[in-house]
Amino acid sequence: MRLSMRILCAAASLTACGGTAPSAPAAPAGPSFDPIAFFDGHTRSRGVVEDRSGAPTERIATDGHAFIGTDHRLHLVQHLTYEDGKTLERSWTVWRTGPNRYAATANDMVGTAAGEADGGTFHWRWVLARSPGNPLTNVTMEQWMYDGGDGSALIRTTVSTFGFIVAEVTEHFTHAGTVAQGS
Repeated sequence: MRLSMRILCAAASLTACGGTAPSAPAAPAGPSFDPIAFFDGHTRSRGVVEDRSGAPTERIATDGHAFIGTDHRLHLVQHLTYEDGKTLERSWTVWRTGPNRYAATANDMVGTAAGEADGGTFHWRWVLARSPGNPLTNVTMEQWMYDGGDGSALIRTTVSTFGFIVAEVTEHFTHAGTVAQGS
């Protein structure tokens, strides 16, 4: 069970069976959350994976390094580490497609993610290839990013398959120089 949860939740970085995805809270006032600006540089996260009943199943940490290339796209490599020591690497490319709109690809993504910022909230979704070449194992990742106002972000990811939520991941992201004590 632990391995299947790890596979389901591996997309979390950059979520109760049969339920519907949570609706977005009102967006905080202020400038729109910009994932390119936020993830540029060195970021880290600490988080928890929960099964469909909301019970925590494991902890996850990420360590990301990114830069904005001459193509004006963010190039991000995230190293995900689970509490049992298993690791995964995800390589992202993120770009702006319009005012407050973004798209992304990743090495384990099917197609392209599309997202939009609304004030301090950013939302997008994509399909994660759990077993490349076997579309029956793909899961849909829906992610909400909330600007913490202090250079951090809270990110909530819902993992679903065939319309059923199978796991949720909650992570707190900071820039490497601002990681909370004890993280």
